Amino acid sequence: MKLSRPVSWFLLAFGVWSWIIWVTFVKNLVKDSSGLAFDHGNPTAYFWVHLLLAIVSAVLGTVIGVIGFRGLRALRRTP
Repeated sequence: MKLSRPVSWFLLAFGVWSWIIWVTFVKNLVKDSSGLAFDHGNPTAYFWVHLLLAIVSAVLGTVIGVIGFRGLRALRRTP
């Protein structure tokens, strides 16, 4: 199956966007001072759940971005 150029670019952009969003989210999660993420310096369930969410989302974003990148590469090879 070949992806169109706009779809490939969209998937690649989604992968990049996903990394930007989730890395920023994790940085803010680690710096949280509201008491949700850390209780007396120890990570809470809130922290672990949101860290897992960020990791899974980054992995899925990577997979989607790779599909978009491969779609663009396949379009370059075809005449």
